Amino acid sequence: MTHVIRTGAEAQEVARKLAASFGEEAARDRERRLPAEELTLLADSGLLGVTVPARFGGADVTVAVLAEVFRSLATADASLAQIPHSHVVFLHALRLQGTEAQQERFFRAASGGALFANAQAERGGRTAADDATTLRPRPGGGYVLTGEKFYSTGALFADWLVVRAVLSDTPVPPGSTGGRPKAVAFLPRDTPGVTVRDDWDGMGQRTTASGTVVLDEVGVDEDQVVPYSPIFAGPTTYGARAQVLHAALDVGIARGALDAAVAQVSRARPWFEAGVERAAEEPLLVQQAGELEILVRGAEALLREAAASIDEAERSELTEATTAAASIATAVAKVAAARSSVEVSSALFELGGTRSASGASNLSRYWRDARTHTLHDPTRWKVQHVGRWLLSGTPPPRHGQL
Repeated sequence: MTHVIRTGAEAQEVARKLAASFGEEAARDRERRLPAEELTLLADSGLLGVTVPARFGGADVTVAVLAEVFRSLATADASLAQIPHSHVVFLHALRLQGTEAQQERFFRAASGGALFANAQAERGGRTAADDATTLRPRPGGGYVLTGEKFYSTGALFADWLVVRAVLSDTPVPPGSTGGRPKAVAFLPRDTPGVTVRDDWDGMGQRTTASGTVVLDEVGVDEDQVVPYSPIFAGPTTYGARAQVLHAALDVGIARGALDAAVAQVSRARPWFEAGVERAAEEPLLVQQAGELEILVRGAEALLREAAASIDEAERSELTEATTAAASIATAVAKVAAARSSVEVSSALFELGGTRSASGASNLSRYWRDARTHTLHDPTRWKVQHVGRWLLSGTPPPRHGQL
């Protein structure tokens, strides 16, 4: 029976308790053992339904609460924490563009513990934003969906796949530079013509269940299709919402790595030149630990600021000014989060000493997770947008990565 979470405070408490129970992550990562049992716990906990609007029985938590939920989970298991990312992002697309009937259907499913996984990324386009997967009209109504998607996080365990595709029968809007409009199709995982391969072989985020999704002439009913491109036709926080959760994952990795470093220091031997009894008393090590704590706390504070700015923008009618401010705050947080996760997860070994490099402890997972997840979208472009906004007031572009 899926628990129903009623408040933001309850959502955060449930996330903290789940994170504490995910203590065997090191073994799962080392063996690449996918988190089937843990995902059942996640679904039963009610966390998959916390963004559901109140009129459909959900807690409709703030972005600030949602970011803290993801951060908490990522401190324990960054792979598991990433799996519900696209779940909540596409539920927000449903909120923005879905019909009342579609919202009733899919929000109720989420409240019942159903997991929605993405099928977005493709390898063949000129850029990562290009989609070849196509929804073409089917005689008699509905569509036929054909294509291939990669890095489909959580797809192996999903109840529903959310597939981004081009609408082949819709003309390119005048003046558009984005090609034909896109939509997302909500497909039951066992839909005929859908195949999910367990072929993700990344060095980090090893247990995200990010398989390849093959779509071979898949029949799709009209009520399974939700417009996607119109989300970006006006001021929106859609991209900021997605990105602040990526930042939360990186901040969680950084905090988890620092916690692991502290544990390692308690077991480490001091360097003989320091003249101290314990490694924790070694002055240079103390200095480095302090610097890392400052770095992580800064990233945590920027994450909270970004989430609050999104909530502030959404409290009233969205405007160019409020959504730009939210996107810039989120870009800043994302850059700080990425830097802290990579730096701290590397410095972990300097604090912990040679023993921390043991394969049995598998502490390399923090760095591998950080280095892999931070490749999701380049922070160099976020720095550019921040600089342009600062110097000339140029608002950031509208897309799902900002």
